[in-house]
Formats: sequence, structure tokens, C-alpha cells
Amino acid sequence: MTAFILVSGMFTGTHIWQDTVAHLTAAGAEVHTVALTGLDGPRAAAAPRVDLETHIADVLAVIDSVGAAGDRRIVLVGHDYGIHPAVGAADRRAERIERIVHLDSGLPRDGVPALAAVPDQSLRERLAGADGADGADGVLPPPAHEEWPRWGSTAGVPDAALDRLTALAAPQPLGTLLQPLRLTGAVEPVPTTGVLCTGNGTSIELVQMLVRLGDPALRPLTDPRVTFFELPTGHWPMLSCPAELTDVLLRAAAGEGHRLEPVDDTAGPGHLQPFLMDVPDVPRERHGNVDLYLPDAEEPRPAVVFVHGGPVPADARPTPRDWPGLTGYARCVAGDGAVGVLLDHRLHDLGDYERAAADVAAAVELARADPRVDQDRIALWFFSGGGLITADWLDAPPAWLRCLAATYPVLAPLPNWGLSETRLRPARAVANAGDLPVVLTRVGREMPEIAATVEEFLAAAKDCGADVEVVDVPNGHHGFETIDVTDESRTAVRHALRTVLDHAFGGHAR
Repeated sequence: MTAFILVSGMFTGTHIWQDTVAHLTAAGAEVHTVALTGLDGPRAAAAPRVDLETHIADVLAVIDSVGAAGDRRIVLVGHDYGIHPAVGAADRRAERIERIVHLDSGLPRDGVPALAAVPDQSLRERLAGADGADGADGVLPPPAHEEWPRWGSTAGVPDAALDRLTALAAPQPLGTLLQPLRLTGAVEPVPTTGVLCTGNGTSIELVQMLVRLGDPALRPLTDPRVTFFELPTGHWPMLSCPAELTDVLLRAAAGEGHRLEPVDDTAGPGHLQPFLMDVPDVPRERHGNVDLYLPDAEEPRPAVVFVHGGPVPADARPTPRDWPGLTGYARCVAGDGAVGVLLDHRLHDLGDYERAAADVAAAVELARADPRVDQDRIALWFFSGGGLITADWLDAPPAWLRCLAATYPVLAPLPNWGLSETRLRPARAVANAGDLPVVLTRVGREMPEIAATVEEFLAAAKDCGADVEVVDVPNGHHGFETIDVTDESRTAVRHALRTVLDHAFGGHAR
């Protein structure tokens, strides 16, 4: 028999599992829920200090209470913050755990506190300096009814369930977020399953893309013992779709699920494959974190500044300005008579958007100051996760900005990014774009969570009459310039390049 042990996340207690427990029990499974100290009932008053170790002990107590019969298989499920005490306990009882299920949660790491996985960026910054003497004994108040989306999408949660979630929410002891998790490594061989809630901004395809980018921390996800499922709902599947969650948990316990494709070190990841077109060999100059691709011209020429996506791990090599897809665009631009500008900006984490935006602004000024650049004729071209930075330029476009382009962009923060209060919301900023031409390349096989942000932007642009031209690549994927080497892709790239350069030159001879 399978024994499920369910561990809830921030501000919540065993009550959130009520419907899931009923479904699992009806399916013949044994189910236990963990009452975390300080989050369930009156036990908070009995504990003067509650930290992550307290909650690990709570989970261990339930594991130890489950009989050790030979046919008893424990599947440990951690939702949200709950994955941290779950993994901490599994590290100490690895021989008892059949599988760990990460239910719309992060990847706990040795020495890293749970705070690092909190989606609310402003909260992370506010609490990052706290320690045991400066607030770890305090609590974080639970969200008000309208504040839950800051902690994860509430898509699919019935109104009555959200009311109950708010009424029963408990303050989160700060020590549970600030105390680093300590792991011995014993948990590493335990099979795992990730259940991704696509309504909260994560999908199997998105995780696969991040793995292909080469982040070594994500490589273990390609282990055959790791499986994945998706649920088309928000961050609270036990409230929005308990029957579907139950089915996924039972299948996970049986070892089912999608397995990621390992990175082919011989062929290299998709983003490092050759550009889909032949490109001219033009001079390149490197100025700090900025590269200039120079045309054969004597007089100042327009410039196109290319802004890569992300987050990209800080130790990723090569860095984005040497990726073939981006250098291909820059060389094409230089071959057509404009200056191609490529930069490495510091979007290494979701909390880095402000400094990445500053890096882009600095690169633009560097390019405009170069005597070979016509400082009054600049185009900006954004890719993927760099798309949020378009908001700065849409909101107050300078006179010298002749065109803004975006290719398979992310045009709104995804629900689990914790950026709900950021100014970087292009769908709002486009209302102030005036007559700035926008060239948007849209791929037909985009990840649904990203495609939704593009459609939101296009709807807003239509409402305000913004000048947006859409270049469609019906069979293209995110990063199509190096993975979909087709005539359709080439046609789209040529169209986008020609349109952007026409706006940049503004009728002047190339």
C-alpha cells in the first residue's frame, strides 16, 4: 500500500488537503497530513521559536509514525514552502521514502533558506538581511483576501475556497524562511516528481528550455528517476482540482510521468546551434559588456541594439552576446548598413530586472556616443524574457528611438515570478508609445504561459491604437532561429530585419 504524507505551504495547514485526502482514501491509499508547528491550531503559542528545523521535526514525526511494513511505500508530497521541510526530513529518512513530489514548488538546496524560493521579490529583499537576532523570532502576517495572487496564482480556486483559505490562514514564522536548509546528500537518490501548475507560469516545456540553457543546478532534472506532470490550474490544485491532483499523485507514486530530454553535450544545446541563414563576416569591436558589429560605411549609421532574454545563469558560457542566434542578427544588420549592438546584461535571477534594464540603457548610451552611430536613429530589439524591459521604452519613447522590436517576448511577469508590483508591464506602457513603430515576431508553437502575455499586449495595443506589426512564424518555437531551420523561419527573420531597418533608416539611403 502507498502511504501519502502531505505537507502544506506558507500560511496554510492541514485543512487545505481535505478534498485531496478524501479522493486518495477513496482510491485505497493511506493518507497522512502534517500539522506544522505554528501553522496548525493552538500549537503556535506553545513554541516560542519556530524555524525550519521545527517543521522538519514535524514531518519526521509523521514519517516515523507510519508503519514500517515491507509493503508500505511512503510518497512525501510538499506544496510550496512545504517542500523544504519535506526534503529536509527525507534526507534523514531516505531509506523510508519511495518518492518525493514537488507540488508547484522549487528545488531546495543545501545551505539555502526557503526565503530564496518565495516569489514576492520585494519581500525577499526586505527579509534578506534578517538573522536570528533581528527578526527570525517574528512572524509574517498572512495575506489578505486580495493579496493571495502575490504568493501564487489563484486561478481555478472557487470563491468559497478562497474565503476559507483566507479565514484559516496563519502567520508564517520567519525562522522557517530564514534558517538555511541542511542536507547530507542522502536524499539525492530518492526518485522525485514535479507537478507543475501551468496557470502559475510553469510548464514542462519551460523547464526543458531552462535545462537546455545549461544551468548545472537543473541538470539533475534529466535523471530518469525524475518525472513531471502538468495541471492546467493555478498554484492551489488541492483547492481548484482535487480529483485531478489525486490522479496525478497516484500516477506519480506508480513511477509514471514525463521525463526531460538530457542535454546532448556532443551536439550542444539548441541555442548554440548555427543561425538559420548565412551571415556576412563584418568587423566586431568589444567595449566592456557591449559588442559593436560595424558596417562598411564612412558616415554615421543607424544602430540596432539587441537585448537578450533570461534569466541566464551568471556562469553560463558562452555568454548571450556570443550565442549564434543573436550574433546572426547583429551581423545581418551590419551587412545591411547599420551598426549591430549586442550586450551582456545582468538578468541572472528574476530579481535582477532593474539592473538589467539599467545595463540596457547604458549600452544604448554607449552606442549613441560612438561617432560611427547616428545618435538620432536607434532601434531596440528584445528577445524572450528581455521583453519586460520594453516597458521602459514604450512608456516614454525618446525622439531618437525609431523602432522597437520584440521576438518571442515575455510581455508580462508570469504569475509565479513575484513581480506583480513591478513597473515593467509592457501591456500598460504601450498606451504611452504614441506613434513608435513596434515589430513583434510571434511563434505559433510558443509556450502557452508566454503566449498569453503576448496576446494581452496585443489586445492592449489594439485598444490604444498603437502601431504594431506582427510577424508570424506559425510552426516556430521559442528560439526558432537556431532550432527551426526552415524556409518559413528564414522568411520571418528577413521580414523582421527589413521592417526594423526601414524604420531605423527612415527613408535615408542604406
